[in-house]
Amino acid sequence: MISCIQQGSATAGMVLCKNQSFGWHLQFLTIIGITICTACFAFGLIADITNSQTCFVLKNYLALVAAPIEIVISLLYWGLRAIDDALVVPPDLPMPPVLYDLGFHLVPAVVLTLDVVLLSPPWPTAPANPQAPVIMLVASTVIAFAYWWWIELCYAYNGFYPYPIFGMLTTYQRIGLFALSGASMWVVGGALRALYAWVNGYETLEAVEKVKRNQRIAQGGKWE
Repeated sequence: MISCIQQGSATAGMVLCKNQSFGWHLQFLTIIGITICTACFAFGLIADITNSQTCFVLKNYLALVAAPIEIVISLLYWGLRAIDDALVVPPDLPMPPVLYDLGFHLVPAVVLTLDVVLLSPPWPTAPANPQAPVIMLVASTVIAFAYWWWIELCYAYNGFYPYPIFGMLTTYQRIGLFALSGASMWVVGGALRALYAWVNGYETLEAVEKVKRNQRIAQGGKWE
């Protein structure tokens, strides 16, 4: 899922077309993911420099979205390339150099996973939200279908899709692909929370149940 890499006069026209098309490089899920990833770490850097709790919370909320997106991007990109390179890179464009390819489609997923599991709280606010699975399911679904709407809007202006696979599918098949991508993002988010609990020994089922119990007691107006 790479936008364009200019390499010689044979591809100059296609590169110019991509650069000047509606949506620019933000048609590409890879670029959107890297943009969110960059914003996430920018807020983290500002939080470290200024000791701003607000920036730290914003960074952690962005990480909730950025990490699953980047992992799904990596899975989709390398999975589709294992089937056929032409599914994600137009045949009239050169394949990206290996280092660029890894930098776009693997490194962000690895770095964000390490950050979420080793350097972040289990949830941006404390205690961990017991409705996290539902929240992430809604967020994943909204993100997946928002991207579908976005690429269809770009297609209406440009006459082409950012990735060849979209043009190979019917409308209903594209809906299925985005639904599957949204579900995959939700599963990845759950797997990250489970991995966090396994590594850090925190946010176990008992801890979540304790939060629920305390909330019920508070609503009843009495404490143990």
